[in-house]
Amino acid sequence: MVACVVAGLLSSTPQCVHGQTRRPESPKTPPVAPLRPPSEASIPDGPLGEAIRQGERILTHTPVYAKAYVGARVHCTSCHLDRGRQAWAAPWAGIWGLFPEYSSRSARVEDLEDRINDCFERSMNGKPLPRDGEEMRAVLAYISWLSRGVPTGMAVAGRGFLRIKPLREPDRTKGKEVYAAKCAACHRPDGQGITSPNGEPVFPPLWGPHSFNIGAGMARLDTAAAFVKAKMPLGQGETLTDQEAYDVAAYFTREPRPDFAGKDRDWPKGNKPADARY
Repeated sequence: MVACVVAGLLSSTPQCVHGQTRRPESPKTPPVAPLRPPSEASIPDGPLGEAIRQGERILTHTPVYAKAYVGARVHCTSCHLDRGRQAWAAPWAGIWGLFPEYSSRSARVEDLEDRINDCFERSMNGKPLPRDGEEMRAVLAYISWLSRGVPTGMAVAGRGFLRIKPLREPDRTKGKEVYAAKCAACHRPDGQGITSPNGEPVFPPLWGPHSFNIGAGMARLDTAAAFVKAKMPLGQGETLTDQEAYDVAAYFTREPRPDFAGKDRDWPKGNKPADARY
């Protein structure tokens, strides 16, 4: 199903007609670059190449390579699918040239390090990476390499999450039924996910003490529903209806999960979205 997310990495919002999503056709829509991640053969030799590969290891095996900063049983790539290369799964390709960027949640301009640490504190339910530490430099090196070829200031096609809209109010009871039929095999009936023998997450928990906290983007109904619709069940994206995606998201996002200590500082201008749980 889902785990962590980078909320706030969205481009222009697609329009919804009769509960189904379509891309906007307005001529004012900003241009986007194609999503064409570079070949691994282009990773250079030497220290820079090793930093890029270490960043990839941190992002794909986060509780192993950034253990001191992670509290959840979740990888960054639990929802940034295919190592941050997949459309409508918040790809990292291209975001290097889009920061600094204004965040309505913090009501300030944030740099890429801020956004990375937002995810560690919220989706990882952990602690921020030291801004001048080796882990942060490696993650930045990977995202910079992945963004090569994308013009500065231009988003890629499929940035963020494809927005959808329900036909009716989401129904948690129906969502529980969808979860049992489509999600429980991987995330378990109790929502606690599946871990490998060495304790590394295989399928992340969707609620409970080892999941993302209430401040994570994936704890928000609209974001979770959009991700479910486009990408879940894994390898079977677009098989649920918009309404089923909203129903099941309403079910698992409202289950118990860790609190977020910094929640009182979010949306200081009072513009908190309706789907924010806290």
